[in-house]
Amino acid sequence: MPEEKYVAVVTKPVAAPQPAEAAFFDVDNTLMRGASLFHVARKMHQRGAFTIAQAASFAWKQFKFLARGENLSDVHAIRDSALTLAAGILVDDIKALGEEVYDEMIASRIWPGAKALAKQHLRVGRRVWLVTATPIEVATVISTRLGLTGALGTVGEISEGIYTGRLVGDILHGSAKAVAVQGIAEQEGLDLKRCWAYSDSYNDIPLLSLVGHPVAINPDARLRRHSRDHNWPVYDFRAGRRAATFGLKAATAGGAVYGLWKGFARIRGPRI
Repeated sequence: MPEEKYVAVVTKPVAAPQPAEAAFFDVDNTLMRGASLFHVARKMHQRGAFTIAQAASFAWKQFKFLARGENLSDVHAIRDSALTLAAGILVDDIKALGEEVYDEMIASRIWPGAKALAKQHLRVGRRVWLVTATPIEVATVISTRLGLTGALGTVGEISEGIYTGRLVGDILHGSAKAVAVQGIAEQEGLDLKRCWAYSDSYNDIPLLSLVGHPVAINPDARLRRHSRDHNWPVYDFRAGRRAATFGLKAATAGGAVYGLWKGFARIRGPRI
């Protein structure tokens, strides 16, 4: 069993030296529309891994997630269901399933605007990490396919190449994300006050507050209010869905990603 409470998987080698800056992206409803774990469950159902009733439960939670945003009780319920279903499954099978899920279900749900922000960070030399409650195997596939630096995700306990149905540590959610990012910052020499973080959920306030450049993407109601009160920028890709590349030229060579604000719908906060 891994000793680390949170595992960071590097998916794209980076050349040294690197600037002390990075960007951290939540996945569900931030980088993509909906919950990635729902699509994993959907694919598992297609393979006969669980019943119609269990599939309906996942679908209902996905509907609520899209309608109202992340709810902590739903996150824990999905986690518990997923762990029960995963017990006894080969790790290699989940990795292969993650590739299929990305191709068939996740790729088309990536928000173009969020992807453009991530790519802009990469272009100016920043590392870009996913930080998500999604299983690390799935988060790693998403990071690899998008050409990002790496991913931090929830880690399932493995014994002899098979999932036991237990976690290593806890689900990577809420304040746990801030702890994980602090660890990456110490490991890679990052100055968090020069870093960015993106999320849709009020539960990620600890992560957003940790960095110098917090940004809300498709925020739930509480995060929208918090962002307004703290003068944080808000990108809402759900309304209008303007072209992802619109406004990219406004970003300076030095990496003023905030120059993108004019190109996206419903932007809040000061312009730089």
